[in-house]
Amino acid sequence: MKLFLRLLKESFVFSFNALIANPVRTVLSLLGVTIGIFTIIAVLSTVDSLEKSIKDNLSFLGTDNLRVEKWPWDFNNPSYEWWKFFRRPEPTYREYEFLKENLINAEAVEILTSRGGVNVKFQNNSSVIDNLNGVVFENQFFGDWEFSAGRFFTQNETLTGSNAAIIGHKIMEDLFKSPEFAIGKQLKIKGKSFTIIGVTKEQGESFGAGDSFDRQMFIPFNSFKKIYKVGKKGSNAVLRVKGNGDTDLGLVNLEYELKGLLRAKRGIKPIEDDSFAINRPEYLASFVSAIFSTISIAGWVIGSFSILVGGFGIANIMFVSVKERVPIIGLQKSLGAKKYFILMQFLFESSFLSVFGGLFGIFFVFLMTLPDLGTFDLVISFENVILGVTISSIIGILAGLLPAIFASNLDPVEAIRSN
Repeated sequence: MKLFLRLLKESFVFSFNALIANPVRTVLSLLGVTIGIFTIIAVLSTVDSLEKSIKDNLSFLGTDNLRVEKWPWDFNNPSYEWWKFFRRPEPTYREYEFLKENLINAEAVEILTSRGGVNVKFQNNSSVIDNLNGVVFENQFFGDWEFSAGRFFTQNETLTGSNAAIIGHKIMEDLFKSPEFAIGKQLKIKGKSFTIIGVTKEQGESFGAGDSFDRQMFIPFNSFKKIYKVGKKGSNAVLRVKGNGDTDLGLVNLEYELKGLLRAKRGIKPIEDDSFAINRPEYLASFVSAIFSTISIAGWVIGSFSILVGGFGIANIMFVSVKERVPIIGLQKSLGAKKYFILMQFLFESSFLSVFGGLFGIFFVFLMTLPDLGTFDLVISFENVILGVTISSIIGILAGLLPAIFASNLDPVEAIRSN
């Protein structure tokens, strides 16, 4: 064992010295692998970061709820029958009340609607709202509400359609000095006054959505209906039903119950198709993952060509190195060096070349993560680092295998005479 370790150490030192002795050749050999590993790891890191960022932006949808809508999220269906879905009715407030009273497996039921690009005014100042949302009292159970000042709606305010409002941080900044100053003030929408009862905490910019989350305004659903039409030729409504994923795995029982109640409420006959769609927020996450998987494959293909070229470059350099050191190999073998010792020398050398090239590629990807990219946070994961080192190691071994076998099989007498 000690002899093996000593031979291993000598092979390492011999290979390392051979690389240092030819710096220009070594650097040129590194380039192909460096570019290949850089391409693959850069693409994978970018895809992972983009996917995480987009999924984080969609996290407000939750994963423990079902959405009843007019249109299904059937993204992978080439025969999307939109003409049928177009004729479907919108979910209604009466259906919300019916489900709230009759659903057994639901923890909460809500109805919500929204309208974009709404202007609000306070005295001589105005602000543009990305989304004006009409919500009910149960909306607070579907997400984490955090306020810098004020509170959520009371049940009475939502039932009676009180002209109360909750505004986002950016709207507050446009119109008021501070969140506390905004409470109790009145905003005007289409000539109607709404009293501010709450200001949500700043959520900051997010990739793809900008500061949209801080430009949201919320009013009771019944107040929304007073100023905008909801349903046919108006704003779309959505029913959300929250279940318990621990007791009802995958919300299967809730979905069956919800489907049965809605069919009964709408008077749909057994032979007729549903006039509604039950969508799951995780559909969006799986759709996003499928898109980025395709992009990752493209990155692998592009990077593989670069790595392949780098592997051939290392193999070529190793054959040259073997030719240059034929007399030395003959001398080593005449002094008793075993075949595996010669084999290990050149495998170490090719592996070092490839691994160093891979590490340089990973280092360049790391440099890409240092600049401030605003809302996009590029991160190189530990898994991608390990992947890059593993790929470069395999390429190095494969590229050096034939030259190493050729060197280990040289006849010592002929090798020495070749000098």
